[in-house]
Amino acid sequence: MNHVLIVDDEADIRDSLEAILREEDYLITTAGTAKEALELIRDADYQAVLLDIWLPDGDGLDILAQIRGESRGESRAGAPEVIMISGHGTIEAAVRATKLGAYDFLEKPLSLDRTLLVLRNAIKSYQLREDNKEFARQLAVKGSVTGDSVPMKALRQQIKLMAPTNGRVLIYGESGAGKELVARAMHAESLRRERVFVELNCAAIPEDFIETELFGYRHGAGPGGPNQPTEKRGTFERADGGTLFLDEVGDMSLKTQAKVLRALDEQRFYPVGASTPVHIDARVIAATNKDLEEEIARGNFREDLFYRLNVIPFFVPPLRERKEDIPSLSREFLSEFGQQYGRPRVEISDAALLQLKQYHWPGNVRELKNVIERVLILNPKAQRIEAKHLPMLVQRTEGNTSGRNNNSREEFSTLLQAREAYERDYILKELDRCHGNVTRAAEALGLERSHLYRKMKALGVSIGE
Repeated sequence: MNHVLIVDDEADIRDSLEAILREEDYLITTAGTAKEALELIRDADYQAVLLDIWLPDGDGLDILAQIRGESRGESRAGAPEVIMISGHGTIEAAVRATKLGAYDFLEKPLSLDRTLLVLRNAIKSYQLREDNKEFARQLAVKGSVTGDSVPMKALRQQIKLMAPTNGRVLIYGESGAGKELVARAMHAESLRRERVFVELNCAAIPEDFIETELFGYRHGAGPGGPNQPTEKRGTFERADGGTLFLDEVGDMSLKTQAKVLRALDEQRFYPVGASTPVHIDARVIAATNKDLEEEIARGNFREDLFYRLNVIPFFVPPLRERKEDIPSLSREFLSEFGQQYGRPRVEISDAALLQLKQYHWPGNVRELKNVIERVLILNPKAQRIEAKHLPMLVQRTEGNTSGRNNNSREEFSTLLQAREAYERDYILKELDRCHGNVTRAAEALGLERSHLYRKMKALGVSIGE
């Protein structure tokens, strides 16, 4: 429920406004003096304030200045939208109120319809402003590059140094290593951080549509032809003033590369079907999991576009080369998903972290994130993640595939022991491949489902391994 503060020295006006606004489902608080109003604003959060200019112990415009100034300095709440009301309105007063940050200026006697309309719009403005702040906060969180390893510390220093410039950035790294996080961190640290961050995954857009995704189209030139008279702003246009992130840029066709190159050189482009160009000022950050120099040699990537993008190169190392980051990443993902699923205090044991560090992580940070989410979902009552909760694929590391330290022949005193160890390992691999589905694993192994269950029991294999 939206909370509105009414500040007026006339009790009749306060009472009538309160009665009307309560009927409209607003939560109402009233004050008759400047001192009382300021105390109320310090003690509670309001979405809007209806504020009289003339008060017995102060000037409403001075209160407006204090409200805006104090709220800017407080992190607990945003500034409420302030609507000034007065029976002695002048142009000078209205201009001053606007300069001080008032949302609108209403003259007495108040028009009920206009008052309700202005109040509704003021609250929408407040909510939009707060939503934008929350979006910026979430963007900053998403743009944080986590890790205590030497490569990640060096990467953060490089981001701080290069982010305030306008140089184009090319980020290298395997899929799932965290290239998007680096791009968001660059934006969050840049001079454009108050503007938009627009991303486009070049590998996810079919060739027939990527040009319109990048540059947009005008009336009748879209995928639907003349029967689709709407127009669309492309990612280049939407990123004007901000940052454009082109993910997996190495997957663009040569035809699209030529148009991107021209747009970068001229800082303008023609939307599909347009006769006049659109001028833009966007910082371009690109990312790829390919060796672009090798792609150039093969004729798959333009050399001139490579040099335009590769002004500031970044490299994000794979997770297997910075395993000391796994504990901090795991705890970060536990906190993120714990809040998402209503379990904010889930911990993880040292044994589980050790097991995670022994795995080679072919899917990099993205795979680790998925594993943590999966563990939380499958263990809804666990307050502490143990090694036994981890998926079989993670539990079975190179040094622990059969529950032993190694698989050297000296471990086995008999042929039977060696055969059982081999069978156990083979069954575990097939269960991994079938994501723990015993029926599918039995079919792949050429066994009856009941036979596989008996074999698993005899070998000490459980689904949770």
